[in-house]
This record gives sequence, structure tokens and C-alpha cells, in this order.
Amino acid sequence: MRRILTIKEAAKLIDGLTEYRVRQMCKNGLLPCFMAGKKYMIDEQALYKAVFGEIPKDENKIA
Repeated sequence: MRRILTIKEAAKLIDGLTEYRVRQMCKNGLLPCFMAGKKYMIDEQALYKAVFGEIPKDENKIA
């Protein structure tokens, strides 16, 4: 099941990643995202792929 995160949630998920950096990655096209009103929304798997280059093994499970 895919989780959609706000910038704040995405920054809390990964140690050392700030809200500012997540926002800049969205604006620069380094992190795929979409706008919901004025908020950037980020797919959790896209976040892991953008930051680490892969999706963690436990995230690949099919429910």
C-alpha cells in the first residue's frame, strides 16, 4: 500500500533530512511530487528512491 506524505512527514521519516531540503528537492525536480492545494505531496517509495537510490526491502512487500 502506498503512503503519500507531506514535506513535514517526509523529513521526519529520514534522519538528517530537513523540511527545507525536501522542499528544494521537489522544486528542483529531484523528488517526484504533486501539489494538493498549496502543499507538496510525496510518495513514500519515491522519497526512498530519491534519497537512497532504492526502496527498502520491507517496502516491496505486496499486501
